Amino acid sequence: MTASAAGGRNQGAPEAGHEPDPRRWRALWVTLVAGFMSLLDVSIVVVALPSVQRGLHASPAQVQWVVSGYALAFALALVTAGRLGDALDRRRIFLLALSGFVLFSAACGAAPSITLLILARLAQGLAAGFMAPQNSALIQQMFRGGERGRAFGFFGATVGISSAVGPLAGGVILALASGAEGWRWIFYVNVPIGILAVLLGRRLLPRTRPSGRQHVDLPGVLLLGLGVLALMYPLVQAGAGGIGRLWWMFPAGAAILTAFAWWQRRLVARDSQPLLDPRLFTTVRGYAVGAGVGTLYFVGFSGVWLVFALFYQDGLGFSPLRSGLAVTPFALGSAVAAAVAGRLVDRLGRMLTVGGLTAVIAGLGGTALLLRFAPLDIAPWAAAPVLFLGGVGSGCVISPNITMTLRDVPVRMAGAAGGALQTGQRLGAAVGTAALPGLFYLVLGGGDDYRGALVAALGAGLVGMAASLALAASDYRRDRRMRRPHATCPDDVANSPMHARQN
Repeated sequence: MTASAAGGRNQGAPEAGHEPDPRRWRALWVTLVAGFMSLLDVSIVVVALPSVQRGLHASPAQVQWVVSGYALAFALALVTAGRLGDALDRRRIFLLALSGFVLFSAACGAAPSITLLILARLAQGLAAGFMAPQNSALIQQMFRGGERGRAFGFFGATVGISSAVGPLAGGVILALASGAEGWRWIFYVNVPIGILAVLLGRRLLPRTRPSGRQHVDLPGVLLLGLGVLALMYPLVQAGAGGIGRLWWMFPAGAAILTAFAWWQRRLVARDSQPLLDPRLFTTVRGYAVGAGVGTLYFVGFSGVWLVFALFYQDGLGFSPLRSGLAVTPFALGSAVAAAVAGRLVDRLGRMLTVGGLTAVIAGLGGTALLLRFAPLDIAPWAAAPVLFLGGVGSGCVISPNITMTLRDVPVRMAGAAGGALQTGQRLGAAVGTAALPGLFYLVLGGGDDYRGALVAALGAGLVGMAASLALAASDYRRDRRMRRPHATCPDDVANSPMHARQN
């Protein structure tokens, strides 16, 4: 295999016989806006939790479920929703899920009690989980060749920026919608944007026409759902001592997921249709590594924003808006880099991810040191340049990794593959958002050493990022060995039966 084939497969001209949809770029922006809303709602609510608690007279455990319930329902739906889109019609699933997301966003904003708010958030998360895998699947369906890499670059930028900009967006909304009920606009803001996206999606999104008879693997749905639930539930209950009380759910979840993997292999052996084809991990170049890199990265990436919010608001007394502005350099760097990285991934491949992870580790590590040792009145300003560097690195991680993970996936399996990738990211995010704030409070221990607590928590996040870097670097070295003249490489994609049926 030549160097260009190894590094940029499927990135040349569009395949023969494929007629590009003239509306594809406008349709892409509809899906990106909807995806941005759904991912933003994971983090935007964090800054509003004190207002929600006061406004609805909720306990700390109840108000935590406003965040964790959404994340749990989101993760549970992803793979099943992706498979339903592959088997039925991605456009239909996307529009139904988006409509539900708008409806439940309005229900969240109007909730008169904490119980109804939690129920509405669970339903909103479920709708978001059904919508999310259709985004990447529609990109696979609408784009080919070099355009697919560019489209995935925009998609990856959306994932990264939505996570980083959440605290700032929440702070701005709370500053504009002042008063005891101002938190409701965190949810109401989704309604007009979502309605417009539904109307445009009906006009622009292409229909899916699956070939042959399709069915959904219901035993697989049950096994995967139970496995993910068993792994995530103790994490989302971490603030209420869930990990200590529910530790037994981790080995139970691992056992259930092992049974799920066995069942999927059995269906493949019988030439049936699994929920998640295990050959994605063994025959599609880059999928297994990309999923691992993304999961490990999100362990560190997702938790740092809550830690920063705790440090700035509780430790330094910042308002939600000022706290969000303090981390804005990261979001700006991520936005700039992601737009550029989408165009460089064809040339640089995994090296781009390795460089990006190195920059993130340097940026967040430098930020931790400055916030620990610089005078408090100038520390946030002094940290801005290195935080921007971390954002640039993040933009070179999330967007290229999504592109390299999904670009060789057969179109007929794009939804399930995208759902599995995002499920790993959600699991990683659940670990990070449970572990990093937990460590922050453990080091704080009722005292006032917020600086020490910040350094400890960010250090733990950097461990996850370092593990992601090690995996990405290993893959990069493997690519280099494959690109040497006269080197042989495994026929992992080009000659596989699954790849022969792709697109």
